[in-house]
Amino acid sequence: MTDADMNQITVAVYGAYGHTGRFVVAELLRRGLVPVLAGRNGDALRALAESTPGTEARQASADDPASLDRALDGVAAVINCAGPFAVTAAPVIEAALRAGIPYVDVAAEIEANVDTFELFAERAGASGAVIVPAMAFYGGLGDLLVTAAMGDWTGADQVHVAYGLDSWHPTTGTRVAGRVSRERRGGRRVRHAGGRLEYRDDRAPAEKWSFPEPTGTRDVVAEFSMADIVTVPSHLDVPEVRTYMTVEAAADVASPDTPAPVAADESGRSAQPFVVDVVVRSGAEERRAVARGQDIYAVTAPLAVEAVQRVLTGRTRAAGVASAGKIFDAADFLRALSPHIVVELDVPAHERAQTG
Repeated sequence: MTDADMNQITVAVYGAYGHTGRFVVAELLRRGLVPVLAGRNGDALRALAESTPGTEARQASADDPASLDRALDGVAAVINCAGPFAVTAAPVIEAALRAGIPYVDVAAEIEANVDTFELFAERAGASGAVIVPAMAFYGGLGDLLVTAAMGDWTGADQVHVAYGLDSWHPTTGTRVAGRVSRERRGGRRVRHAGGRLEYRDDRAPAEKWSFPEPTGTRDVVAEFSMADIVTVPSHLDVPEVRTYMTVEAAADVASPDTPAPVAADESGRSAQPFVVDVVVRSGAEERRAVARGQDIYAVTAPLAVEAVQRVLTGRTRAAGVASAGKIFDAADFLRALSPHIVVELDVPAHERAQTG
């Protein structure tokens, strides 16, 4: 299948009426694909279908395999946008395997992503199925940036992914997913060090990170672990993967009083800017990639839809359960995200980040 053949191809969006799901539906339509609206809430599905001409609503629940089979009947692929993914990922993946179609999700839940690799890698690899977890701002974008920055390296001593957000207004889904992850960890924090995930009871360290201008040097929470600590080491030989979050954004997402995102343009995007600064180190050598854009939730849509489009047109490098950096040509994928995300690779040495 080529890009020219993509018109009228149907793609199921599970959790289509959610905050991120709506952006995914709009992106599918923009590219000429036909979204099939799926999810648990029948009223929300019907309301979305009525406001989105040419779409079909199919109610389905993660605890009802037959309803998932009906939701995926006849579609070319499924994008799972419904958290918590600890609840939805495995059932929707099982339904995708039964239907013989690719599965993509936008899970930022570290444990849910670990489950996907552990539970489905062998089966998907044996059958040639394609399952791409964490194809979102957290997990997918970082993995693409790291892979592109590494270039011809197959491994590195350290990977650092720093998130420069001036704020983080969490959606209801983000709050629910965060609560589920905290419960699964017993309130502990998690990091990737020594080649494995470690759960710790101590407080995450505070550091400073020098982002490219105009963001500049900011206070960050180090080891503020996101899905990158699962996606990156799933295919790259890197014993230490550290992620950082600006303290303002970390405080926002932790506070129960922070409001949900507010639309600032006709597409529904918020005004929130972001910069993602990636540094990979091998011995004395260092490489870097930077991405800039607007609205961490909205930008997930082109990431997930571009992934589906590439899978359906055969532009992949792997099968089975595979993160973005393994299955796709990372640099080419990032170029295709323009103008949603502006990416700089091989940033000059004088602009390199310094960690404290």
